[in-house]
Amino acid sequence: MKQQYVFLIGAKSPGAYGGYETFVDRLTEYHQNDGRLVYYAACKANGEGSIQPSQLKGAKQLTDKLFIYHGARCFRINVPEKLGPAKAVVYDLASLKKAIDIIKRKRIRNAVVYIMACRIGPFLAPYCRKLHRLGAKLYINPDGHEWKRAKWSAPVRRYWKLSEGLMVKQADLVICDSVNIEKYIHESYDRRGSGGSSPKTVYIAYGADTARSSTYTAERVGSWLKEHGLEANGYYLIVGRFVPENNYETMLREFMASHTDKALVVITNQNSSFYEELEDKLHFSADSRIHFVGTVYDKELLKGIRERAYAYLHGHEVGGTNPSLLEALASTELNLLLGVGFNREVALDAALYWSKKKGSLSSLIDRSDALPPREREKLGAKAVTRIKEKYSWEYICDRYAAVFLGEINNDMQ
Repeated sequence: MKQQYVFLIGAKSPGAYGGYETFVDRLTEYHQNDGRLVYYAACKANGEGSIQPSQLKGAKQLTDKLFIYHGARCFRINVPEKLGPAKAVVYDLASLKKAIDIIKRKRIRNAVVYIMACRIGPFLAPYCRKLHRLGAKLYINPDGHEWKRAKWSAPVRRYWKLSEGLMVKQADLVICDSVNIEKYIHESYDRRGSGGSSPKTVYIAYGADTARSSTYTAERVGSWLKEHGLEANGYYLIVGRFVPENNYETMLREFMASHTDKALVVITNQNSSFYEELEDKLHFSADSRIHFVGTVYDKELLKGIRERAYAYLHGHEVGGTNPSLLEALASTELNLLLGVGFNREVALDAALYWSKKKGSLSSLIDRSDALPPREREKLGAKAVTRIKEKYSWEYICDRYAAVFLGEINNDMQ
């Protein structure tokens, strides 16, 4: 049997909190018994997002730098922590160097190196030449519009935009997780590659699991809700990174302006400076309905929390198909989404939409409180159907297998 070697670069660690991390976890899990695919995955050995092999169920540690997880060979990369935005660049470059070393040492002639996010464009050319000399192909995922993220300074945003263009032009294939991102790639970079070439692209979204949480999980969710003074069906929920472009300021302000007697539960990472900035603006801590509860890394517990939410609020506007949105559509009946193209593309008519205009979300929350149960159930059923048909992990992983094995190579919708 011909084996296709695939190197996954860009995720921090399988099992960690984040879209690429979830993707690597599920992709390797789904393909672990597929003898046609051999995965290598770069993992952070230290710092934010790193996970020790002992924390991953079923992982087998071989050396300090290598462990097996879901059949994938996971090689660990140490990164100096005091590098700011450059930390991600150093991590990706070190991972790519290690991948090339493995390909060369093991004499692998048909490798695919799949880099998630476009952070190393200015440094990529010599590595790309090495890969091609070794018979390997370079695939990339451009993520969303990293260069638009408010957390970056203007010089850093210019770097991300430059890096994106350089990586798109050098890649053998660009895998886009959103139809809108694929459209943007062609609008921005067609006829701008070597010899006037246009990038080859394929659209593959992220996936989500539509299975309901277990009875065992229900007991744990009940304890979690009690611990935080919450009741099932008595809270709105937000899950996502605590960064400006996810529109926490708008969601908090509008929730405070609404008349709901339900709670707002915010599950997110710690970002003290942004938290204090919003507190100074909004004084949301004075609103007893608002609960910041930290992170929840236990996937089954988080699924149970989603299932028991009255509604989910989603304010992401930078990026492609967002994993937290898919998980919400799979688990929560009522979803209130910022009405940008990325979100509408995913949910279609299975959700309700709001804008950043003053009063838009607060009035939608008030209307949602009065929504008949039957209407919520209908929206929830539509959402689950949408996920099953286009975003199930089985569907997504099958498409990735087809791409890696050469059965899909470009422009397949």
